[in-house]
Amino acid sequence: MVAMEAAMEAAMARFETGRGRGPGGFDEAEAKRMIDELAALKRPALERVLRALQPPALRAIAEAWFWKGWQGQIEPEGDWKVWLLMAGRGFGKTRAGAEWVLARVRAAAGTLAGNGPLRIALVGGNLREVESVMVRGPSGIIACAGTGERPEWQAGRRTLLFPCGAEATAFSAERPESLRGPEHHFAWCDELAKWSKADSTWDNLMFGLRAGAAPRALVTTTPRPVPLLRRIKAIEGLATTHGRMADNVSLDPATIAARIAAYGGTRLGRQELDGELIEDLAGSLWPRERIEQARGEPPAREQLVRVVVGVDPPASAEGGCGISVCGTAEDKRLWVLADASEQGLSPEGWAQAAARAYETWQADRVVAEANNGGAMVASVLRGAAPHLPVKLVHARSGKAKRAEPVAAAFERGAARFGGRFPALEDELAGLIWGGGYEGPGASPDRADAMVWAMTELMAPARAMPRVRQL
Repeated sequence: MVAMEAAMEAAMARFETGRGRGPGGFDEAEAKRMIDELAALKRPALERVLRALQPPALRAIAEAWFWKGWQGQIEPEGDWKVWLLMAGRGFGKTRAGAEWVLARVRAAAGTLAGNGPLRIALVGGNLREVESVMVRGPSGIIACAGTGERPEWQAGRRTLLFPCGAEATAFSAERPESLRGPEHHFAWCDELAKWSKADSTWDNLMFGLRAGAAPRALVTTTPRPVPLLRRIKAIEGLATTHGRMADNVSLDPATIAARIAAYGGTRLGRQELDGELIEDLAGSLWPRERIEQARGEPPAREQLVRVVVGVDPPASAEGGCGISVCGTAEDKRLWVLADASEQGLSPEGWAQAAARAYETWQADRVVAEANNGGAMVASVLRGAAPHLPVKLVHARSGKAKRAEPVAAAFERGAARFGGRFPALEDELAGLIWGGGYEGPGASPDRADAMVWAMTELMAPARAMPRVRQL
């Protein structure tokens, strides 16, 4: 214990030289190791060590970043080359980027004396955004700097000059050529998905990111389906972190709730709040923009002429059962009313789920695909509810091919979504014209159930038999 206390006191003494101001600079990794060792001390020894500390050392402990950030904000471990932090708005991406830059400065303080100062590239959509967000913003580098390490912004040089001599220079994605020539040890790229000249900016940055033994880049961005993000996601040695606005424990809960209420479940909300990268596939039957345009407020149940529950039974016990509720309004417009799909249920379980959807929506009929199970499908459904009016249908073409007439109805405005159904919409977006599926999961069970229900509603009404009077 005496040896440990002595080692701790020696480590604390290094704090007195000041973080990031010379050879004794204290980086985040060493601070974490030291605080872990402090936590292991018994109370008398801990009190003895803490009482001996001077204010600068106590202040340095209090300002350490690793115990303030939440999951996703802390730098990943491992030998990565690019860290892609792709998260929703309000997650804390800017704070994570600023703290990462400061950690690089602390770790390198005094170690590059023979090779010039540490050089970091700060790349944003334009120079104004680099200065106002990354450098001088409320979560930017200057605001996050600890005591004694606050850098000076030299606007004429577009450079942050740190007390230890490190430099961080601003670059704009509007001028990719400005990155041709300079060499950097590290780079922080912010909101890359909205860069105007993204590919050429990134390429010039990568050519110059070659100083030091282990150059690295951090990309903080809200996702958008742009080609450069696809390129980066394919990089060997990539570390990826995702996050949502709701993960930010420092954000006002009422603000989070209001944003989710307004945008939750929509493509915009999933992208901007949840940080999901939602891409359109070439030839998609349901492009994302069309899905958004097809949303509306559905009619009340009493205003619906017919309601049908579509069921796509699972092929195995572990599979998903697609259950979709669709209806026809008085104006003949089709509506998706609910996605009641279930995963991993027994035959009795998914049959009961289908029966509940039938009862909840006071449906007219249950339409179920019988390719997997045949007559047993009807037997299982009627076992859950003996009165259930079941119509069995048989698939004679692929799922995407069957979906084409329904997709055409959405395209001409004859069908709409009466709400937000993210899992169903992801499957619909993965169905491709001419056949094929490239969406989540092995099979689009939810989409198939919706197609069966819509197909039933689109079928011409059968004429009632009439008796002709002679």
